[in-house]
Amino acid sequence: MYLHSSDTPGANLVAEQLTVNDNYGVWSRAMVIALKAKNKIGFIDGACAKPDQDTPLFHQWERCNPIVLSWIMNTVSKDLFTGIVYSMDAQFVWKDLKERFDKVNGLRFIQILGVLHKVTRHFLFTTLS
Repeated sequence: MYLHSSDTPGANLVAEQLTVNDNYGVWSRAMVIALKAKNKIGFIDGACAKPDQDTPLFHQWERCNPIVLSWIMNTVSKDLFTGIVYSMDAQFVWKDLKERFDKVNGLRFIQILGVLHKVTRHFLFTTLS
């Protein structure tokens, strides 16, 4: 729960901005890499849960969590920003965005299955002939 002098709320950790579900995968992967580099991944994966108020780590968590939260807010579209700006917990926001946007595109999945089927048929036909 250390803050480096470069860990500022206005920092934009990734170039990719989360807009809709078609770029969630790229955005979340870029954010995970950046948060790992900043040693702050625990704030979104639950490893660095909010400590009790009477523990010495509480004040450190209260300083670090809003930084991580601001980094997330800096990389989402304005429409998404208005929905998360009043949240106080980076892990909650991360889970909420994942739940809303980390969806498998059913149509794309069917298209990929079709391509695999054609490739498999072609491979079997050519090897058996």
